Amino acid sequence: MRRTFRWSRNKEARAKVPDLPKPLVYFVRHGQTDWNAEGRFQGQNEVDLNAIGHMQAERNGRLLRDLISHPETVDFVASPMRRTVETMQIVRREMGLDVDDFRTDPRLVEVHFGDWQGQRLADLKGSAPDMFRRRRADKWNMVPPGEGGESYQMLLTRMRPWFDSISQPTVCVAHGGILRAIFRLASGVSESEAADLAIPQDRVLRLENGALNWL
Repeated sequence: MRRTFRWSRNKEARAKVPDLPKPLVYFVRHGQTDWNAEGRFQGQNEVDLNAIGHMQAERNGRLLRDLISHPETVDFVASPMRRTVETMQIVRREMGLDVDDFRTDPRLVEVHFGDWQGQRLADLKGSAPDMFRRRRADKWNMVPPGEGGESYQMLLTRMRPWFDSISQPTVCVAHGGILRAIFRLASGVSESEAADLAIPQDRVLRLENGALNWL
C-alpha cells in the first residue's frame, strides 16, 4: 500500500519544517552502482552507475517526461558527484532535453562516511563491533570515524539552506542520505524512521501540496 507522508504540524516538528508547502519538487536518487549492489558505504567516493543504474535512470526520465509538460519552467539541479550528474544527464535525455542544461549544488553531495567509505556494514559488525552497536543505537546522529565523517543530522544542516531556498518547480537528483533528510524536513518523521527508510533508485519522490509520495 502506498504511504503518503504529510507535513507535520505537531509542536516538535514545527521547529524543523517550513510553515508553507514548497513548490512542486521531484526528487530522484541516482541509479545503482556496483557498490550499491555490494552493500558498500559510498559516501563521497566517486563510483559510476552500472547497467542497472542506467536503466533505473532511464525509467525515471520517461516518467518525468510524462509528468512535466513545461520543463522550461523547472529548475533542474543535481549533486555534483559523477553518479548524480550521469543520472541527471540520462533523465534529461529521456525527457528530450539538452543533457547538460542543468546546474549542480555542492550542498547536495552525499553524507561522508569517513573511514567506512568502501566498506560493507556486514564487515564492520566484525571489525568494529562497538561502533556497529553505537550506530544501531542512534543511526541518525552517529558520526563515522575518520576525517570528514558526518552524521545524517550534520548532512541535514548542510543541505537545509538549499531546501529552504526552493522557489519554483524543481527536479533534483541526489543521494539516499539527502532524501532521508528531505523526509525529516518535509514530513517531520522521527530521526530513527528517517535513518531507516528504504530509498529506491527506480522511483521518483514527489513533494506536492505538503505531501511526499513515491511514484
